[in-house]
Amino acid sequence: MSAAANKQILQNVFAEMAEGNTARFRDCLSDDISWSFKGSTKWTMTYRGKQAVLRELLGPIFAQFANQYTSTAERFVADEDLVVVETRGNVMTKSGRAYCNKYCYVCRMRDGKIIELTEYMDTALADAVLADPVTMNHATEPA
Repeated sequence: MSAAANKQILQNVFAEMAEGNTARFRDCLSDDISWSFKGSTKWTMTYRGKQAVLRELLGPIFAQFANQYTSTAERFVADEDLVVVETRGNVMTKSGRAYCNKYCYVCRMRDGKIIELTEYMDTALADAVLADPVTMNHATEPA
């Protein structure tokens, strides 16, 4: 697919996310996605495979939210199979804290799906407001 087509796909996905519809984003993840966090914090890790992303990352994070999560994209830049998305998330946690993080997603696309996502975010905010990702995964594992 062209850079313009890839960019349009993600513009459509994030238009839905701005309205609180996260299903289209999940649908856009390839089965073999690799999702990596950069930095030097407890968030620095890579999730491999759509099921791992949903079960070990998105599920436990979204379980902490008290209301509908939204993500409003501010900029899209596309080049070949890469689309960079700058966006702002907005949600309240069940602990009563605002979690309004800023993100930069570098997405590698294949056949209309995200196959690699490298995420840059305010890790200090995530550390302060969200449960530790390792703790989240153990807390949400079946008994």
